[in-house]
Amino acid sequence: MTIFNWTYKILKSFNIGENTAIYSNLFINIVILIILAYLLDYIFKKILIIILAIVATRTKSTFDDFLVANKTAKYIAHLVPLIFIYKTVPIILKDFSYWEDFFEKSVKIYIIILSLWIIRSVFNALKDYLKHKPRYSDKPIDSYIQVIMIMLWIFGVISFISIIFSVNKTTFVTALGSISAIIILVFRDTILGFVASISVSVNDMVRIGDWITMDKFGADGDVIEINLATVKVRNFDNTTTTIPTYSLISDSFKNWRGMQNSDGRRIKRFVLIKAKSVHFIKTEELDYYKKIQKIYSYINHRQNDIEKYNANNSIDKSLIVNGRNLTNLGLFRKYIEEYIKNHSGINKDMMLMVRHLQPTEKGIPIEIYCFSKDKTWENYEHIMADIFDHIIASVSFFNLELYELENNFIDC
Repeated sequence: MTIFNWTYKILKSFNIGENTAIYSNLFINIVILIILAYLLDYIFKKILIIILAIVATRTKSTFDDFLVANKTAKYIAHLVPLIFIYKTVPIILKDFSYWEDFFEKSVKIYIIILSLWIIRSVFNALKDYLKHKPRYSDKPIDSYIQVIMIMLWIFGVISFISIIFSVNKTTFVTALGSISAIIILVFRDTILGFVASISVSVNDMVRIGDWITMDKFGADGDVIEINLATVKVRNFDNTTTTIPTYSLISDSFKNWRGMQNSDGRRIKRFVLIKAKSVHFIKTEELDYYKKIQKIYSYINHRQNDIEKYNANNSIDKSLIVNGRNLTNLGLFRKYIEEYIKNHSGINKDMMLMVRHLQPTEKGIPIEIYCFSKDKTWENYEHIMADIFDHIIASVSFFNLELYELENNFIDC
């Protein structure tokens, strides 16, 4: 049985009557058109994929490799049969104005959608390519691409509506402006994200790879993705926190990039000394403290200055409180300072000091303020622990005591 006879019987069963032959020919033409379109799609898809693959292997640039990975050639190949159908439909459907209009509009819409897919695949390839470039690896490329694609999809939707309802684009856009308040309400988060993405990028507030801390969202880790709506942070416990992009410009957060780019990471920690353990150093005690090598020269120099001052001002030293005197806490501060200056893990070219803080009910805080050479978290903690291990162990050699909360336990 021929295709024509088969088609004739099917159409006749629907009581199409004397127009059966016309509809049969129409049906056959549509089938042939679909077969030709499929063959064109298959042939051009194979040709373009092979050509792009050959070009990708022979060029030094990796951009064409990403085009292959994102199936750009496949999407472009689909355009050929669509254009063929678009040009052929008016010929085979010239006697069927309704169906001609229907198919023409459908093909136009599909061409627009396919064109957007092609643009998206090219942008995705460009995004992958730029992310492998050190210069752009920390830039919010996803946000830029999302903004462009949103604008293109808005234009595409406007085109769909104008094609389906045969409305002029200018008229439709004018009408759309009148309902802009609703659009702003619906797309509020997207608009805020768009504004935030631009601000974040222009002001260079956050880059991919930055370590940020944002207590409000429980984020403390490295930024792994920045897009139009959210910023993803991989925390140090390997959890992931998602932060709205707009929050980066509306709320406070800490970016550790400055520390990572500097010459050292700050150590800022104190120990609490019991106030009652602080006392003036008597002359007979000096020989003991001079045995501590790091402060031997300091003691000699300071003691000479103090004796000259007291002698010049006729100070009565029958009471030790009179005049100028060395204290065990002062010697301890100087010892810590000298120890830190000689520590191999400390950057001597950055701020380094040991200072008193405001005394509290828990004692006198002695703060160590310096910068470690190694900024890696693990090594930084080792350096800081090494320094404070030594400081805590050294306290007793200066007849000082650390503050500890004393608990009274009741035996049962």
